[in-house]
Amino acid sequence: MKRTRIAAVLAAATLALAACGGAGDDEGGGGGQAGNPGATAGFDGTTIKLGVLSPLSGPVAVIGQPLTSGNEVWFQALNERGGIAGKYKVQLVQEDTQYKPDVAVQKYNKVKGDVVAFTQLLGTPSTLAVLPQLRADKMLAAPASLDALWVREENLLPVGGPYQVQAINAMDHYLTEGGGTKDSKICTMVQDDVYGEAGQAGIDFAAKSYGFTVANTQRFKAGTENYAGQIGALAGAGCQMVFLTATPTDAAKIWGTAAQARFAPRWYGQSPSYTSAFAKSAIAPYLQQYVTIVAEGTEWGDNSVPGMAKMVADENAFAPQQEPDYYFAFGYNQARAMTAVLEKAVELGDLSRDGILKASSELGTVSFDGLTGDYKYGPADTRNPPRSSTLFKVDPTKPFGLATLKYNFSSQAAQQYQFTKANL
Repeated sequence: MKRTRIAAVLAAATLALAACGGAGDDEGGGGGQAGNPGATAGFDGTTIKLGVLSPLSGPVAVIGQPLTSGNEVWFQALNERGGIAGKYKVQLVQEDTQYKPDVAVQKYNKVKGDVVAFTQLLGTPSTLAVLPQLRADKMLAAPASLDALWVREENLLPVGGPYQVQAINAMDHYLTEGGGTKDSKICTMVQDDVYGEAGQAGIDFAAKSYGFTVANTQRFKAGTENYAGQIGALAGAGCQMVFLTATPTDAAKIWGTAAQARFAPRWYGQSPSYTSAFAKSAIAPYLQQYVTIVAEGTEWGDNSVPGMAKMVADENAFAPQQEPDYYFAFGYNQARAMTAVLEKAVELGDLSRDGILKASSELGTVSFDGLTGDYKYGPADTRNPPRSSTLFKVDPTKPFGLATLKYNFSSQAAQQYQFTKANL
């Protein structure tokens, strides 16, 4: 089933590529002396241009907009200090993908000749659609998606613990601290695409590791209006715990339907299922009682985590209108990782596409100061992402509506999860 979904995404991407004229736009240049790279596509000798492909409109803009703000704030603060390597300013070239894979491919082709790399490519389906182009063009992109497939891709620069790891750690928590046992009726509700399958894959791995059976799985199309059927099926199966893989617009309708139906299992929501508006909405009481969010990092304003004070200070300085938001933190972390690559490329004297890929392969461990787990980069086949997650409970008194339940923990099963390359 997963291969079928991947094939469908690639078919849409192929049509978009045909409309846009294929790969092309190869670039040269970039070579120079160590610390002083030559001009190349996306770098005129003084300014480095980076692409951003994000849903800035539509239902997933509640993720794309704050995440892009996080990209912007990191680089604005960096530019104030002189820029990459203290001397090259960064400029972002933003395009709205609307969370549609075919649009993402079109927008990629529109701007790829004007940038050295992409510091954001949001969404598992969009990343999968653009990936063949990245490979053909020798372009690096940072996915705003936590699918484990990206770990072994040399053209991708992932950050954070993968969705599969989130699901595994969520199950460990449910079985050890959440009142569940391997005989509990454990169920899933997942978006019917490659993003949903990432969460399901984590649960399936956990099932083998901990010896439980997934009692019922409900799939749904993004943008579904009525979830009564899926909620009824989960209730009819006697589900005591449900792991949800969704984006916020759908998650709100799913939890709202469950509340109306008085269906009250223990829910664990994968990180993109939540947004801060939920803590002030009509479903907040239900979420407070029944929902745990599995993500990473810490609650907003937790200065016991070293990176939080700096991030909040940068946000106050460069985007004071930005509300506390963990998608903002993700974008901020993406930009930090891309900065590490660009500074390595400058050190090597080459900001061309080949030079940036080489720099990525020579990175060591990048620390995110507790905002997410440290990532061991280097050659794609030896990368080791964080295996940690943070569990949150909904708390309207907190700035983002989330309070830390368990910070930065990693289960033994998550440590054992193996990563493979996307089979395209």
